[in-house]
Amino acid sequence: MLLSRSALRKNVKPVNISATKLMSRFPADIKVADHVCALCRADKIPSINGRGFVYLAAVVDWFSRRVLSYRLSITMEAAFCIEALEEALARHGTPDIFNTDQGSQFTSATFTGALIKNAIAISMDGKGSWRDNVFVKRLWRSIKYEEVYLRVYETVSDARTSIGRYLNFYNSRRPHSSLDRQTPDAVYFNQPPLPVAA
Repeated sequence: MLLSRSALRKNVKPVNISATKLMSRFPADIKVADHVCALCRADKIPSINGRGFVYLAAVVDWFSRRVLSYRLSITMEAAFCIEALEEALARHGTPDIFNTDQGSQFTSATFTGALIKNAIAISMDGKGSWRDNVFVKRLWRSIKYEEVYLRVYETVSDARTSIGRYLNFYNSRRPHSSLDRQTPDAVYFNQPPLPVAA
């Protein structure tokens, strides 16, 4: 079943999408299914032994805030973002919509090609559209204040291990006020079926 833009706007709540500003950038017709939207962002993580940075890319389920996959890299190239994307697709299936910012790694032909190959609608944040990526910005804030700023990593391997341990905690044991004090895992694995749109 395909929904027009007006029908989709009427059914925003049942499909668990709350950022209505994003609607204007969706394709004219999209299919609504189990995986409504995934988000991907990359950000700089400071302080590898006080000398440098690593970059973290994460694929996040919009509804549950669960980190589906992540990768760390010492360069801001598209390859590590594509690896995170491919892992999320292999483990969790294909979303209908994939939202990213307009960073060069996400606008590259290889990254957008991977989305197109899997028939995923591409949604990119507009300039100054802070509401579009608020979920991932909250994730970055949590990672930085609850993990990164409390440690000094000696190596990239140490950062990868420690951040991986934190993301496991974030998914499985850290309750979220926006999820009614549930963990992302509890929400992700216990989602009620979506109502069928008329």
